[in-house]
Amino acid sequence: MNPATGVSTARRWPIAGLLFASGLINYLDRSIVAVALPLIAHDLHLGPAAKGVLLSAFFWSYAIMQVPMGWLADRCDLRWGYASFFAAWSLACGFTGFAATLSTLILLRIVLGIGESIYVPGGMKIVSLLFEHKERGLASGIMNCGTRAGLAVGTPVIAWLVVRSGWKNAFFVIGFSSLVWLVPWLLIFPARDRLPAASAQGMRGSAVGRFDRNLLALCGAHICYSYYWYLLVTWLPDYLVESRHMPIQKAAGFAVVPYLTYTIAEPLGGWLADRLIRLGWRESRARKTMITGAFLTSLMLLPAGLVANDLIAVLLLGGAALVGLATGNILALLQLAAPEDEVGLWSGVQNFAGNLSGIVAPLATGLLIARTGSHYPGFVVAVIVLLTGIPIYWWGVKDRIAE
Repeated sequence: MNPATGVSTARRWPIAGLLFASGLINYLDRSIVAVALPLIAHDLHLGPAAKGVLLSAFFWSYAIMQVPMGWLADRCDLRWGYASFFAAWSLACGFTGFAATLSTLILLRIVLGIGESIYVPGGMKIVSLLFEHKERGLASGIMNCGTRAGLAVGTPVIAWLVVRSGWKNAFFVIGFSSLVWLVPWLLIFPARDRLPAASAQGMRGSAVGRFDRNLLALCGAHICYSYYWYLLVTWLPDYLVESRHMPIQKAAGFAVVPYLTYTIAEPLGGWLADRLIRLGWRESRARKTMITGAFLTSLMLLPAGLVANDLIAVLLLGGAALVGLATGNILALLQLAAPEDEVGLWSGVQNFAGNLSGIVAPLATGLLIARTGSHYPGFVVAVIVLLTGIPIYWWGVKDRIAE
């Protein structure tokens, strides 16, 4: 039994593993449109601007729901609340296979966004309740790297399903089979009365209502980070097919490299910062240092878009995905700065801000491609936006508590 959390280690880390699996399924359900986009666009006669709208639609509801979902995560029974929204997003993905028009696809993507809005605020609240500060970099990285694993594993699997059985059947298989996850979740996750409550240290009133400086800085920096990430999520498969003229299955195979790099980097970056903290570094300094180094690796995206050799380009894309070393630390830094009883709400507000980039990045990139005929200007914009986040983290996010 962990004295700080009141929940046994034998239960805490399997729950982190289930959050990882949830993230993996989350991105299988979310990214199937990006992988199947060339075929969907062919069937529905979509141009670049319409494809951008479809890629963006998920984020309309996902972003809007982040703040209310964060508020709910601080107050609801997460065992049943998380399970309910998980079931909703899985069903939305499955029913997308029945869609025959662009408007129906957009509607179901909006429903998917509502269901998946529990993922970050609910997951971060669970991590903050079950893990101590010195463990949260790794735990946060494990939770969130499931989304990257969903892309790394899911991209070739989805491509295989799409080519073998059509994009509609791919939605059926991935969406409805995901419901199996609910069984171990309900068996392992503790009842509400067995979870630790927020400590008195966290009971300080609503920092959100006071426009807390830390929260505003975290949101601004997360917008920068998310713009870069969502460019890779939404446009990378299309870039490999359209600009590098790869067949969809080959493109999916190459896309595994940056997505798998992200998957490994997230818990690794969190673990490295946790180690620095154990060696005596202040937590905020350790996490900001790791974030800075990770963000600078994005510069490899620029030559990746210029080199003629496909293999070298993909290796550079993998290097540019080392930005993932920052992710677990971004999430742990929020847990350090937030009042303990508002971790869910702060996570929701931060993720809302970040997902504004989920709306803007696909649309802006689609418009740039339509205007220039190239994906490269979108790469340049994404790197510039990401690097803008470095000074925001260092000078905008201040220590709230003694570490």
